[in-house]
Amino acid sequence: MAKKEKEEKQVKKELSVSDLPGVGPSTAEKLAAAGIDTLLAVAVTSIGVLVEEAGVSEGVARKMIQAARDMMEMGFETADVILEKRQAVNKIKVGSDAFNEVMGGGFETAAITEMYGEFGSGKTQVAHQLSVNVQLPLDRGGLNGKVIYIDTENTFRPERIIQMADKMGLDSNTTLKNIKIARAYNSDHQMLLAEKSEDLLKTGEYKLLVVDSLTAHFRAEFIGRGTLSERQQKLNKHMHTLLKLADMYNVAVIVTNQVMARPNVMFGDPTIAIGGHIVGHSSTFRIYLRKGKKGSRVAKLVDSPNLPENECMFFVNMSGISDKEEWLAKR
Repeated sequence: MAKKEKEEKQVKKELSVSDLPGVGPSTAEKLAAAGIDTLLAVAVTSIGVLVEEAGVSEGVARKMIQAARDMMEMGFETADVILEKRQAVNKIKVGSDAFNEVMGGGFETAAITEMYGEFGSGKTQVAHQLSVNVQLPLDRGGLNGKVIYIDTENTFRPERIIQMADKMGLDSNTTLKNIKIARAYNSDHQMLLAEKSEDLLKTGEYKLLVVDSLTAHFRAEFIGRGTLSERQQKLNKHMHTLLKLADMYNVAVIVTNQVMARPNVMFGDPTIAIGGHIVGHSSTFRIYLRKGKKGSRVAKLVDSPNLPENECMFFVNMSGISDKEEWLAKR
């Protein structure tokens, strides 16, 4: 019985995109050029994308997707199987124990974590710290992984990475080489970079994808209520691309987000994240960052599938994220 199961798994493993109905050498080549080169990629791709990229009819595209899902046995599963799959999910620790506790042990892979807040609230600093910490070994809260960093506001600073790497006892030169940076100049370029990052993720070496910031270009390019629908549609597509990458390659996707103030709010905090419900529903975890007292920062977990709403205080020091301000630690 065990031998038969092994043979069946071997057959599934050997199946490829070329085995799908309607996929000849030319179509397979077009799909590969678009980054759709696995059965799973076909199974989770929309009919419209297959029609556009492979040049096939809607009927053929539908058959390709259905066949890929059948080969992958993508259907209903029992919850215990999902629990077993969840064992593959890892967490990246940040420099603050309090922050890690709020996040249930760290920032999860196979998920999108959105961090939003005003300028100076620490969003980019946390993104830098995670870019360093993910390179640490497992027993130190890392994943022995590399980083893809999409920079939309020219806020990435290699000098900051060196400071944090030195604090963590990492070789700064190696740490920098393990981070792939791309500067996005508009929303279309940003979306393209996210799609092209799949080529790097396929190597299995990359465990963190950062988009800093998510909505800056969308906010600048789509001005006025008349363009809101188009902006949200593009943003929705972008978020679904990131979600697919997180799930398919078990990487942690971190997006930072800008905020705006609601003028109709008379009491309480009027701050809300840009992107509305599209970003909110697509994000697995949502963290609101704000400035606290005496130079501190406050991280509030606003939304999570399995963790309670909670908040903590942390500091941004010269050497990175910490539970204490540096001058206090030296006392």
